This record gives sequence, C-alpha cells and structure tokens, in this order.
Amino acid sequence: MPSTRAIPRQSLPDVITNDLRERILSGEMAEGETIRQEALAEDYDVSRMPIREALKRLDAEGLVQLTNNRGAAVTTHSLDEIAEIFDLRVLLEVDLFRRAIPLMTEADFAICERLLDEMEKSYEAYDVGRWGGLNYEYHKALYAAAGRGLTNDILQRVNVQSDRYVRMHLSVMEQREPAKRDHGELLALARARDVEAGCDLLTRHIQRTKDQLLAMVTATRNPED
Repeated sequence: MPSTRAIPRQSLPDVITNDLRERILSGEMAEGETIRQEALAEDYDVSRMPIREALKRLDAEGLVQLTNNRGAAVTTHSLDEIAEIFDLRVLLEVDLFRRAIPLMTEADFAICERLLDEMEKSYEAYDVGRWGGLNYEYHKALYAAAGRGLTNDILQRVNVQSDRYVRMHLSVMEQREPAKRDHGELLALARARDVEAGCDLLTRHIQRTKDQLLAMVTATRNPED
C-alpha cells in the first residue's frame, strides 16, 4: 500500500469522499474505527479542509459519525439497525419490482442481461468491490420501468448502508452462487411477467441475506458491543 494516496487536485472533497466511502464499504476501515483528520490529510497529501468536507458528506450518508468533541468514527450499526436496513430494502424493492414487471421492455431486459454478464465476470475474478456496485445497478435496472424517482432516491440512501453488509455476505460467507442463481431467476420471472413469483423470490433473496448476516455479526461481535 502506498504511503500516500495520490489524487487529482480538482474537486478534492468529491474524490476523497468517494475513496473514503469505498474504504468503508470494502471493510478496509472497520466499524467503530476512529478517523483522525490529521492522519487522513497526510494520507491524501492535502489540507484538513477537504477532509472535513468529505467526512461531513459521509456523516450525512450515515457511514461516518461526527461528534463535536470526539472527532469521527466509522458508523457501527446495532443488530436492530442492520435488520431495519434490510427490512427497508424489502419494503422499497418489492414495491418497485411489482410496479416494474408489467412495464419492462426489451431494452430493460437487455440492460439487465448486460449487468448479469458483468456480474459473472466479477464473480470469476472474485472482485467483491466491483460486485457490490454491480449488485445495486442490477437491482436498480430491474425496477427502472416503475419510474418511481422519489422511491429510488430513498433506496439509494438505504443501499449505501446495506452495501458493506452485502459485500460481507458475499466475501465472508461465500454466497456467490446463491446470489447468482437468484439474480438470474429474478430476470426470468420478470420476462415471464410473473409478478407474484418474482416478488416472492425477491423477498426471500433479501431476507436470506439479512438472516445470515445477523447470525454472522452476532457470532463475531463482542457481546459487550
């Protein structure tokens, strides 16, 4: 790992925010880890000002917790909060999928097929970071025909919270094959216009991830945390 993280000089807060977000989502920066602005400024070879702005943005996304006196730390979600994140995904995504299936066109199906192909490559390369982004893009493509802009905006915020747990589910629990199978079947059911079967599978798909993650986090966290 390089001693400094060289970045373009334009739009420093944007670039630093994106990089810090990826470090958190990938697990490089762990839950509860203290974030020291001075160390980050040295790490990125910048002043503290763009670091502060980046941390404010990540605080707004819920990935970082800022306090007036204690600095910042990577957000740690309780078990109840993790469960709530995935419960929200069920509520939002199943409604979007239900609305989208009757309206999906061949163009929508083609986009989904392309994303499935890209996901297949990320599976083979064991590129969990790439898979995390493609997972969201694929789900978003499944729901695009619903045309629900406000719901999608809310879902995007929820996805930021769920992404690191989805990646954890894939990498730590070796869930590539079940996820791959579900994603292909979701598209097949959408093509068949089978709304009820598609929504039922989507519910089980998200619920299984939630249940397995909660069991894993419960087993690995300190009981006092």
